[in-house]
Amino acid sequence: MHALSEFLVRKPFVIIIVIALFSAVLSCSAKNRSDDHLYCRLNADPSTLDPALITDVQASVVAAKLFNGLVRLDERLAVVPDIADSWEMSKDGLIYRFILKKGVLFSNGREVTSVDFKYAFERVLDPRTRSPNKWIFENVEGAASFREGKAAGVAGFRAASPHEFEIRLSRPFSPFLKMLAMTPAYVLPMEAVMSMGSEFGSAPVGTGPYILEAWKLNRELLLKKNDRYFGNTPHLKGMVFRIIPEDLTAVVEFELGNLDLMQLPVSAYRKMTKDSGWKSYIEFAPGLNTYYLGLNTARPPLNNRALRKAITLAVDRRKMLETFYQGRGRLARGPVPDMLRNWELRKEASEISYNPEAARKIVTENGLRGTRLSLYVPADQEAVDIAEIIQGYLSEAGLVTVVRQLEWSAFKEAVNKGEPDMFWLSWWADYPDPENFLFPLFHSENLGPAGNRTRYINGEVDRLIEHGRLSVDEIKRNTSYQKAEEIIVSDAPWVFFWHKTDCIIRQPWVEGFRTYTVYNMDKGLDIKLGRRNN
Repeated sequence: MHALSEFLVRKPFVIIIVIALFSAVLSCSAKNRSDDHLYCRLNADPSTLDPALITDVQASVVAAKLFNGLVRLDERLAVVPDIADSWEMSKDGLIYRFILKKGVLFSNGREVTSVDFKYAFERVLDPRTRSPNKWIFENVEGAASFREGKAAGVAGFRAASPHEFEIRLSRPFSPFLKMLAMTPAYVLPMEAVMSMGSEFGSAPVGTGPYILEAWKLNRELLLKKNDRYFGNTPHLKGMVFRIIPEDLTAVVEFELGNLDLMQLPVSAYRKMTKDSGWKSYIEFAPGLNTYYLGLNTARPPLNNRALRKAITLAVDRRKMLETFYQGRGRLARGPVPDMLRNWELRKEASEISYNPEAARKIVTENGLRGTRLSLYVPADQEAVDIAEIIQGYLSEAGLVTVVRQLEWSAFKEAVNKGEPDMFWLSWWADYPDPENFLFPLFHSENLGPAGNRTRYINGEVDRLIEHGRLSVDEIKRNTSYQKAEEIIVSDAPWVFFWHKTDCIIRQPWVEGFRTYTVYNMDKGLDIKLGRRNN
């Protein structure tokens, strides 16, 4: 029995009073909301809003409202203009020329020019920035020389005129245009970054449809409409991202009308989907993501492939998906989401079915019974519940799991440093290409914060991923990715759980809402707020 359950059993009268007071406080909070702002939930503060430093989904969701890039993705996942009015690519795939829209303004009132893109992109590559996202520009001509201090700028970034920007690659790279829709490729004003320094991430200056008006740590981020936005301006006066770590609190706030949109927590999924009053306001969309248990391959005991394989076999992922997760996703066979995989994995190379007997045998034969493993999770109830289920499965295999919960920023820092043996995390597509689930996550160049948090190193996987990234021939490219994925599954640096289906619930008065396949596609332009039934 969990501690909370014991408290509920022993102190029912106290709980009734607490819930009554809690509900009263929440009811009062409804009076403080603004009816021309959309209220959403984040379960933690973003680590930063500096595009060069962002690596998490929550920060990217907010940053997409504050910034723009050269291009963006439309609802069909096609690349379309953003600040670039048009572009052309050379036949050899090495040169991209962009013509910028005129009259695009930063929120400080200055017009965007090609020099701003050159500065923003070079800043990602500049070692002083310590950006974990420098890999997105690694194929630009002169990127390596600039990073090594051998050149004052990147030769492949050229501001040909105030509204013409050119990028030259050192070698063809098929996903490159899609990558320019990513968060780190947003444009920034040099003067604001230089004057604010490290504070830029908490008070950013961008070109987006919204402006960050206030950030109250652990409480909320308030965005206001940017009336000078170069595109279609939002229908909303603003957006409020409330920081609500606890799922129970978020659900109560939603039911009281204090939240307009919310990712539906697993704890409320059955209730809401069975409720005739709510189920018509729930939207489902297959997500481009992979949820996984990361295994630290860089040190004992999980540098032992046999132990990693045992952990994979010990956990009944299908049962967890169908019961605890209530079928809100598709079982993962590897890191690449099924929606992006353009090849068939060979069964013998990717079979990871539940086999507790085989798991116990591996643990026993390798003298690993009683091995202690730390499992870090963010302080999110769903993640904590999943960790406890995993803990139970590993106990049956003869392994001891110590679960540690950390606030999101502390969790990310610990995982990036390689502190835990195991950690629960997910990866969401930055751009819709299989490469995005292979290179950042499993190439040895990206150990730690850049994505390869399991510190997995395999020279053959590196070679195959590199070959696929540079191949112009789609068949050869997919063959390389298939072989790389099969080796990764066999090496088991992750336990591959599922591809989550997005499940978002909205209030009846929210109009024009739509789901997006990639999280940074949503600029907050389509939503309207109708009349509330107070």
